[in-house]
Amino acid sequence: MRLFTTIAGLRCYLNLLQTEQQKSPYTIGLVPTMGALHEGHLSLIKRAREENKITVVSIFVNPLQFAPTEDFQQYPRQLEVDKKFCQKEGVDVIFAPTPKIMGMENELSTQAQNHTTTVVPPSHMTSIMCGVSRPDFFQGVATIVTKLLNLVQPNNAYFGQKDAQQLAIIKQLVKDLSLPINIVSCPIIREASGLAISSRNQYLTPEQKQQASILYTSLCHGRQIFLENRDTPNILKKVKNAVKEKLASQPTVKLEYLEIVDPDSLQPLENIQNIGLLAIAADVGPCRLIDNILLRNRKPIIAIDGPAGAGKSTVTKLVGQNLGLLYLDTGAMYRAVTWMVLQAGVPVEDQAQIAELVSQCKISFNGPENNHVIINGQDVTVEIRSREITNNVSAIAAQPTVRYFMVKQQQKFGTKGGIVAEGRDISTHVFPNAELKIFLTASVTERSRRRLLELQQKGQTNISLEEVEKDIIRRDKKDSNREISPLRKASDAIEISTDGLSIAEVTQKIVDIYKQNI
Repeated sequence: MRLFTTIAGLRCYLNLLQTEQQKSPYTIGLVPTMGALHEGHLSLIKRAREENKITVVSIFVNPLQFAPTEDFQQYPRQLEVDKKFCQKEGVDVIFAPTPKIMGMENELSTQAQNHTTTVVPPSHMTSIMCGVSRPDFFQGVATIVTKLLNLVQPNNAYFGQKDAQQLAIIKQLVKDLSLPINIVSCPIIREASGLAISSRNQYLTPEQKQQASILYTSLCHGRQIFLENRDTPNILKKVKNAVKEKLASQPTVKLEYLEIVDPDSLQPLENIQNIGLLAIAADVGPCRLIDNILLRNRKPIIAIDGPAGAGKSTVTKLVGQNLGLLYLDTGAMYRAVTWMVLQAGVPVEDQAQIAELVSQCKISFNGPENNHVIINGQDVTVEIRSREITNNVSAIAAQPTVRYFMVKQQQKFGTKGGIVAEGRDISTHVFPNAELKIFLTASVTERSRRRLLELQQKGQTNISLEEVEKDIIRRDKKDSNREISPLRKASDAIEISTDGLSIAEVTQKIVDIYKQNI
């Protein structure tokens, strides 16, 4: 692990890595923090380590985020302890500059605006919720995050859902400034009582911590009211009232705000079409605490991952038919893009021109069972099964830009839910918030036997079981060690071994799990 306290050292090291990257491409994951690392930060670091070759953790108490009345000087600083945490988690680089190195000279937010260039987020996103009591906070956040993204130039940057307003603003910032970075939202990590883990929790006494747990209890109560009465008129008003009533049982907790907003735009909601953010801020003892929970008003998503040969495609399609969910045929989406590229006469290796095409295409499914594939208004269901498409789809699907825009389109299907999809990273990357995650697996021997039978049925009789096994092992190793979105089981996925089970039995098992849990 390397520690850098200067921009010059960090840049030099990253430039050297870029030179090495020309030989072996890899991704960089950035976890921006203000130090005093806890389990919430460590969950971000673990996610970054799983999804990137190089993980950079920044530790910087940003003066631009603090008003003169806030706890800038008292904010916990424990670099030596943080270094040990990072070392244990396998972090590659820590960037821990001083305010002077970052050009801020310890100036607080209200003092620095006339002395340094700052990034100003949209006012409609900063004038509500935490922005009311902390009017300069998000300008300070946006400025330091932009600076860190520019210095590190990561492929992925990781932020916690606990700071939901900050997360939405950073996503908007990246979109508006056309920064080529994927912002990854990670779940809230909680103490056993439900209290969201925060660096400021250390200021609370054990009694105050227990009192503060009412925040999450109240949010969960509000969500339950929503789920049980979502079609009732003025349901969101009833949800707010229910949360406030629950909070009132703990008078030591002083409510600052309670809002229900769109999680992306932060606009207040009168009703929830797909998803809403129920957010709260309150004072408990010396601490101002925030928390939130999502209110989903969409059909569920089933995400099925697993290694090659586990039977994902066939099972996923049957699960969709059985439960009346759209089978999101991701393979067909890549085939449709390949058809579009070939129709346009674009060479498969011309990644720039392919990026031009794929960034503007739109794919949909319709027909009696949503099994017709439409790209830019044209039905290509039959055409995408040609040998020419089969011979070229792998080369096009492997291009990062193609994958990026296909994932974006898949996630758009997910906004309304009611889908089942399979892949190697559907649960971990495409639909991390899926209601049900399944990891289908099978032994190498079983998967090899199935693959050999499939090849023999296609007339390929000149291959042995041993050769197929070696191929499966190579495929597993490749999929598990991919630089971008490798195959791995999501922490909350249910694993099902398909050894000794028929397709019908595996399908029924997933259907039963769905009905029991969803």
